[in-house]
Amino acid sequence: MADREFGFETLALHAGQIPDRETGSRAAPLYQTTSFVFDSADHAASLFNLQTFGNVYTRLSNPTTAMFEERMAALEGGRAAVATASGQAAEMVALLNICQAGDHVVSSSKLYGGTHTMLAVNFPKLGIEATLVDPDDPENFRRALRPNTKAVFSETLGNPAINMVDIAAVGAIAREAGVPFIVDNTAASPYLCQPLRHGADVVVHSATKFIGGHGTSMGGVVVESGTFPWDNGKFPSMTEPSAGYHGVRFFETFGDFAFTMKARMEVLRVFGPSIAPFNAWLLLQGLETLPVRMERHCANTLGVARFLVDHPKVAWVNYPGLADNRYHALTRRYMPRGAGALLSFGIRGGYAAGVRFIEGLQFVSHLANIGDAKSLVIHPASTTHRQLSEADQVKAGVPPDMVRLSIGLETLDDILWDLDQALSRA
Repeated sequence: MADREFGFETLALHAGQIPDRETGSRAAPLYQTTSFVFDSADHAASLFNLQTFGNVYTRLSNPTTAMFEERMAALEGGRAAVATASGQAAEMVALLNICQAGDHVVSSSKLYGGTHTMLAVNFPKLGIEATLVDPDDPENFRRALRPNTKAVFSETLGNPAINMVDIAAVGAIAREAGVPFIVDNTAASPYLCQPLRHGADVVVHSATKFIGGHGTSMGGVVVESGTFPWDNGKFPSMTEPSAGYHGVRFFETFGDFAFTMKARMEVLRVFGPSIAPFNAWLLLQGLETLPVRMERHCANTLGVARFLVDHPKVAWVNYPGLADNRYHALTRRYMPRGAGALLSFGIRGGYAAGVRFIEGLQFVSHLANIGDAKSLVIHPASTTHRQLSEADQVKAGVPPDMVRLSIGLETLDDILWDLDQALSRA
């Protein structure tokens, strides 16, 4: 079947796994173990020398985790992947894999609050500087580039700004500068968008969200395209002998999966943000239904957006699936199957009305997450982006009256009923 190009739904069910040879198990087995027995002393040495592929310790690799990694690489159209304990860990692993003290990152300013803090506060403590730019004009990324820039970073759909980045344009700018374009594809999922096919070089996910889909399991993943020229002179850590791993030259030895191999052996191994096998197993279950879930997410969210546009208690609605949205054309280009499950709106009456609205909801849950099968709501300015100044909140696309919804899989009429009765109380 090597010459067959399978569809997304088939890959979501089968990629990375064949039925267990020993037991015939059709479901993916869970290898809940910390470590693995070596065949011999020579076998152990060859594994530690990276001369043989196999499992040593679950902090590095695990058969269940490997299934999840291979399936995610297949769904994103990538070459290889490495799983992590969370989405924040995935971003950290991807960037620390190529950045060190004295380096620089150019990023979109419209980011999840934790990512903004990582780039603007925590990375500078490590000597890595970041410049955050308005992503609506791709040329802003070019203008912020420096000789020591090592990566360009953005989210596909900004969370919670719900802005769409021009992936091809920003990717071309990054490639011209000789640096990778790293894209957080959490809010879109690989079903709606595959950034590697449009010019990104590395994709990261918080698999906690739509990948898992049920709000049960933390996880992250880094996927590489396998096409970036790491030997262009800007990344000596990819081409020179590794002081941290037996002098191996990652790009020379592993070629089109050098990035994820280095991330696994030099970052994941040392800093340890590894995913638990049980979580990887649960995320595999989520992937099996990702296509059908995303279709319902998108249909329900478009219905909610149209309802809110006409509601007298609503001042504005931001959903790229609406024809008059400023990001509609870009979203149709990069996400032709649908505009996703995130929607934001402003409620008339400001902050106080927003509090009454959220507290008046019956089954739409007030919590800090997205991508659940259940509908969720939050006020970003007072929660996920609370640590930012008011000016930085505005730069991140978070006005004080914003309410963010992550629309779930409930019956659409029931979602509209709950929103309407809560708005009447506001």
